[in-house]
Amino acid sequence: MTAQQRREVHKADHELFLAECPTHHVLAMIGDKWTALVVSQLASGPRRHSELRSALPSASQKMLTHTLRSAEQDGLLTRTVTASVPARVDYELTPLGVSLLPVLATIKAWAETHIADVLAARATHS
Repeated sequence: MTAQQRREVHKADHELFLAECPTHHVLAMIGDKWTALVVSQLASGPRRHSELRSALPSASQKMLTHTLRSAEQDGLLTRTVTASVPARVDYELTPLGVSLLPVLATIKAWAETHIADVLAARATHS
């Protein structure tokens, strides 16, 4: 087997591993730019779509909608539509979403403690 063929086999094995790795899936989910922010906004209780939009003004309407749909599909939140004119849409964390809050708090604390070190390291490599 050539070196190129070994690399291709190794790559295929690694891609299979990533496809089945729960940590990879969760990090991809919460590593998304907006998911952690949306989950954090819902920590205090249900919020209307318009409230989330106001709380996250940098998120486009399309990105916020995509993030909310993805978080709902991942089981982190529920979406409740109340028939009215206009329709009222509320989002609320599920127990799974609530269980993510301490993880996000730990990541936030680590980031706040170590950001100066990270930025200093980056500066030495640029």
